Amino acid sequence: MKTKNPEPNEARLRGLLRDARPTPPLPPRFQEAVWRRIEKAEAEAPREAASPVAWLDRLVERLLRPRWALAGITALLLVSGVAGLLSGTEAAKQAAQTRYLSAVAPNTIR
Repeated sequence: MKTKNPEPNEARLRGLLRDARPTPPLPPRFQEAVWRRIEKAEAEAPREAASPVAWLDRLVERLLRPRWALAGITALLLVSGVAGLLSGTEAAKQAAQTRYLSAVAPNTIR
């Protein structure tokens, strides 16, 4: 359990642990390489926008984000459910018409 007043040894121990954890130095010219990569990415962006299928790539990239993917799957399930319901209703209507016709005039159905 923590006390309100830390012991003096605790502060010294924290300092020793912090000093004992080595931090590796960054590679030479690290910042320069980072800025070069940023400039390269910015230079490639207009070239990608000019390609004829760039809009499709951006659309697919946005749709594959989790929230849009979930929304898309939900919409697809709703549309397919409604289409199935309409198709089933039409099939049931035709079956009922066939049964009625066979009850009223059984010789006309082939």
